[in-house]
Amino acid sequence: MAKKPPASGIETSGHDEVMDPGTAVEHSSAPQNPGLAPEHQRVTDLDEKEAKGMERRIAGFFLLSIVGSVFAAVAYVVFPIIPGDMSSVRVNNLMVGLGLSAALLGVGIGAVQWAKALMHGHELVEERHPTRGTEEARAAAVETFQQANKESGFTRRSLVRNTLVGALLAAPIPAVALFRDLAPADDPIARMKQTMWAEGVRLTRDPSGVPIKASEVTIGSAFHVVPDGWKDLEHHKLEEKAKAAVLLMRLPVDELNEDPAKSSWSYQGIVAYSKICTHVGCPVALYEQQTHHLLCPCHQSEFDVANHCEVIFGPAARPLPQLPITIDAEGYLVARSDFTEPVGPSFWEREL
Repeated sequence: MAKKPPASGIETSGHDEVMDPGTAVEHSSAPQNPGLAPEHQRVTDLDEKEAKGMERRIAGFFLLSIVGSVFAAVAYVVFPIIPGDMSSVRVNNLMVGLGLSAALLGVGIGAVQWAKALMHGHELVEERHPTRGTEEARAAAVETFQQANKESGFTRRSLVRNTLVGALLAAPIPAVALFRDLAPADDPIARMKQTMWAEGVRLTRDPSGVPIKASEVTIGSAFHVVPDGWKDLEHHKLEEKAKAAVLLMRLPVDELNEDPAKSSWSYQGIVAYSKICTHVGCPVALYEQQTHHLLCPCHQSEFDVANHCEVIFGPAARPLPQLPITIDAEGYLVARSDFTEPVGPSFWEREL
């Protein structure tokens, strides 16, 4: 005869003991809040003389930061980088690095020591409360800032405050010295306006350097072009390529809307434009054959090749400069002249 299971639906054996549900409640206890441990008093809390000494040490760190910032700027000038001399690079990096390290470590260590040794260190518990914008809340916020000012000693400890302000003001000095030196010594407009292109210079494929015949440029095709002789340069090779890079395309002649003054700049529908975007100098390399649009992949500036590469979308400020071209006696494409305007970003046209 089958044994009938208990009414509770839980099968038990003869050795199981049934525990009264109330027993567990009686034998368990809720965890007690241990509270906060006794507050540890800092030396600077107990001895005003120690607090004054710590204040002077912190001010010393901030003064070290000021000296480091000034030293980094001076070292950049006193120990210049001489082209081709790697020892000058190492000395310059060492001296500037020492100055910057002292500047950053000084203000960092000083700020940490200020917070750990002099600012209010009493333990507290802040209860959460709903965000509200009543007058009482605003008054409480003002009181909080006043209390923070009192506890940090920002107003009272003038030596620490003034040296910290001095360290923060001196911190940008190395950056000004270093970044100012990145500006070209001469007129940047003249640099960007003059490239390797000149009358009679052949258009060659990038990077092979093979000259291009007009018959090789079919409708819808696009060639990445550099001036003939670029590969033979010994100095400033990449800089010259960056300025002279060109995109060569061929459109149906009836789809070219040319300015009569520039009608001689193209050859049977073949046009050449600077590859350098007039926004920030990214390479314009995406050509849409059906729409005759050039797209810059960096910030999506779009240029209309059929209308002198005028800007039709994006942040670019002006059209891509056009390179006047024609053919020589052998049928190779050659430049009529250099670009008639600066290539690259429009900010080069601003006066220094």
